[in-house]
Amino acid sequence: MSIRFKLTMAAIAVILIANSLVCFVGVQYAGHVWLKELQNRVRLDLGAARAAYEGHLQQTGRFLKGVALDIHLAEAAVADDDQGFRPLLDQALAQGGMDFVTLLDARGSVLYRPHNPARGGDNLAGNPLVSQAIRRRGTSLGTVSLSRQQLQAEGDELTRRAEIGLRPTQAARETTETVRTEGLVAAAAVPLLDPQGQLAGVLYGGSLLNGRFDLVDQIRAQVFPSDIGDEQAGRVTIFHGDLRVATNVVAADGRRAVGTRMSREVYDSVIVRGQTWADRAFVVDDWYIAAYEPIREPGGKVIGSLYVGLRQDPFIHKRNVVMAVFLGLVIAATLATLFLLYLVTVLVLRPVDHIVAMARRVVGGDVAARVGVRPPGEMGVLCQAIDQMADAVAEREERLKVATRQQIGRSEKLASIGRLAAGVAHEINNPLTGVLTFAHLLREKSNLDDQDRQDLDLIIHETTRAADIVKGLLDFARERPARKEPLAINEVVARTVRLIRNQKAFDRIRIIDQLVEDLPEVNGDMNQLQQVLLNLSLNACEAMPDGGALTIATSSRDDKVFVRLTDTGCGIKAEHLDKIFEPFYTTKPVGQGTGLGLSVSYGIIEQHGGTMEVDSREGEGTTFSIALPAIVPRDGEPGPSLATSRYSNP
Repeated sequence: MSIRFKLTMAAIAVILIANSLVCFVGVQYAGHVWLKELQNRVRLDLGAARAAYEGHLQQTGRFLKGVALDIHLAEAAVADDDQGFRPLLDQALAQGGMDFVTLLDARGSVLYRPHNPARGGDNLAGNPLVSQAIRRRGTSLGTVSLSRQQLQAEGDELTRRAEIGLRPTQAARETTETVRTEGLVAAAAVPLLDPQGQLAGVLYGGSLLNGRFDLVDQIRAQVFPSDIGDEQAGRVTIFHGDLRVATNVVAADGRRAVGTRMSREVYDSVIVRGQTWADRAFVVDDWYIAAYEPIREPGGKVIGSLYVGLRQDPFIHKRNVVMAVFLGLVIAATLATLFLLYLVTVLVLRPVDHIVAMARRVVGGDVAARVGVRPPGEMGVLCQAIDQMADAVAEREERLKVATRQQIGRSEKLASIGRLAAGVAHEINNPLTGVLTFAHLLREKSNLDDQDRQDLDLIIHETTRAADIVKGLLDFARERPARKEPLAINEVVARTVRLIRNQKAFDRIRIIDQLVEDLPEVNGDMNQLQQVLLNLSLNACEAMPDGGALTIATSSRDDKVFVRLTDTGCGIKAEHLDKIFEPFYTTKPVGQGTGLGLSVSYGIIEQHGGTMEVDSREGEGTTFSIALPAIVPRDGEPGPSLATSRYSNP
């Protein structure tokens, strides 16, 4: 999986998640704001409907007050002169647009009902409006609930209008009723005063709201003047209790929804608790944004409510259109962002393609390949750094080639010298053998004096020493394939010491060996291990140009055999310690070293499964520590036992 794919997928995921959250939050917030705005609107519409309703009441009150200004009406009421008040009341009923007009005496007893002349004498002092008008001697306006018996006194027509059959409604509270016979009346009571200001009677009149569709349509026309005939037009309803008694809400059957009831939730809030309620509501058979306000009688008791509502569907459609536009813009912005992201990704990661192509060319052997581009920012710095790294690799490659050619030439030269030295040593070894043989024969003669024998012993000793040197050179120079076998590390050290102790470079260096007996054997190649010790010894010799001491010590611990070479030379600087095992790293002047001795030695020890460490202090000396895995003898097998050998320059 490429980094481009990962970055692209991560960015796409972030963008999609962020935009999804924006869409979700935006839709939720817009829906919330939309609902709040509609609720505020229906609250304002409800206030307008309340003003229109109260205007109807005030119109009734003003008309009755105008009738009550006739002084003859008060005089006729005091004198109980039906000929005096009957024409006035008949005219008031005909012209006032009310369902009833009633003249009462000062005690609240009925003197005359133009709408039901046969019924009189009953007392209406218990009516809240009449009672308030008598008590305050002022006009009283309001809405009252009349029972069937009270309506019968006003006439059969009002009784029939008040009777409403209940129709089933979703979400309405349960009831066993099938018919409601009570009536909701919007009325006014105006006191009649004689010239002396005394109460002569009460003029009481009003309208039955049950079935008054003209009133709710008039209120609707005032509240929603621009929506008439539009399906989005608001709806107005007058409730008596929880029952719709006058409404322009239309049910599914096409009739006005008179006889349906408000929902249980609205009933509890408006009728029971007397609170204004505004929210989404299921009205009859559709969802509305509705507002309800309690209708109270003069005593403060809630007897009904005034409703204003707006069908939700048209506004839902508008909201959905707005949401669709919003979501479309978000989707378009998302697609544009993804396209720009693709372009940016291509532009940003294009240098990566150059880097990958350059890396493949380098792997293929073209060390001259370079990135070649320098985009702005960190990517440009990266490209420059990679090109610089490639330059360094090419330079090191060239140095490696030069050093390799030099090393090969030197190796060939050394091989030729080695072959020549082997031939010379072989030629020297033959006369030495003859000299040694004849010296031994002479030594066996009986006629020699002591001085002669001492001279012959010296010849034998020195000849033997020369033969040992030649034999050691032949053994070290002899080419043979690498072969690992059990070795005594003390023997490897002894052979190395024999090679170097008579070298002229070691004339001023004292060689001290500290070889521990009974060391376990190691599995290794004699020639390779001897080469490592010889390289380290020669390095120690070069570090002590003015002479010093080289200590070679062996030991064992934890199934490992250790060899330590310690010199008293100039030491190694701290900044060079981490690099001395790197190939071609050397602090020697040009032409005096290749920087491969320690690297080759380190590789040989690693091939033997061991480790090589260095500890050096500038001006005090250096210690190289070699650790090789020991051959652990099985139970019952004796370990090797070697005597300690000590070799040192005289």
